[in-house]
Amino acid sequence: MRQRLALGLVILVIALFCAAAIFAGKIAPFAPEDQELCAGLAGPSHWHWLGQDKLGRDVFSRMLYGARVSLLVGVSVVLISALVGFWVGALAGALGGMVDQLIMRVIDLLMAFPGILLAIALVAVLGPGLGNVILALSVLGWVGYARLVRAQVLVEREKAYFESARALGAGRLRLIFRHLAPNVSGPVLVQASFGLAGAVLSEASLSFLGLGSQKMPSFGSLLSHGINFLRTAPHLTIFPGLAVFLLVVSFNLLGDFLGDYLRVEDKGRGR
Repeated sequence: MRQRLALGLVILVIALFCAAAIFAGKIAPFAPEDQELCAGLAGPSHWHWLGQDKLGRDVFSRMLYGARVSLLVGVSVVLISALVGFWVGALAGALGGMVDQLIMRVIDLLMAFPGILLAIALVAVLGPGLGNVILALSVLGWVGYARLVRAQVLVEREKAYFESARALGAGRLRLIFRHLAPNVSGPVLVQASFGLAGAVLSEASLSFLGLGSQKMPSFGSLLSHGINFLRTAPHLTIFPGLAVFLLVVSFNLLGDFLGDYLRVEDKGRGR
């Protein structure tokens, strides 16, 4: 009962962030760039629920648009990484031999680079921007999915259904799409949930350093702007930091719940 309640709260938090991102233009009481210089650094009030920044911009409105940036980056990075990683991992596991060895050596080489440091270097070279952040985080993002899918394929290819399909003359593409993909999708979904948390946190880190989106506010840029006023206007860092915390923890907990569910389902099937 407690686990179901916790899962419901996690889904509710994620749903609220998604709604804020999608309907930010309709929910936000002010435009994110509207300034009221005479009210700079004002705290929460009846009109400005989460206060105002040094230029008098409404923090609540800017956080709504920040949720859009964070989720856009997270979903884009996960989709790109999962698609590339699935194909690379599936081909490595299904083909085996020299192809498998070559792919795994490339993956081992890429894993030697710290992900966030490589992302910082790439964005610094390419220039700040939302597209460059997504590209930088996707360069190494697919590696984890490829390793996971390859491991799952190596297990599945030894099972009777796979051997039967291959004996009946099924081609490699049919084996991957029709037989392997449905059986490895569960672990990939779990990995994707954790990947969303990691992408959101990485985007906030890059934006905090000034390497994120320059046109739209994000949680990281809000934290960066508010860090200089930590004592005089703590609301500028408390609310964006709390938003990042809730979003990252929610995606991580969702991944834990999905992993537990899949393990229980596998036991029920006798796998």
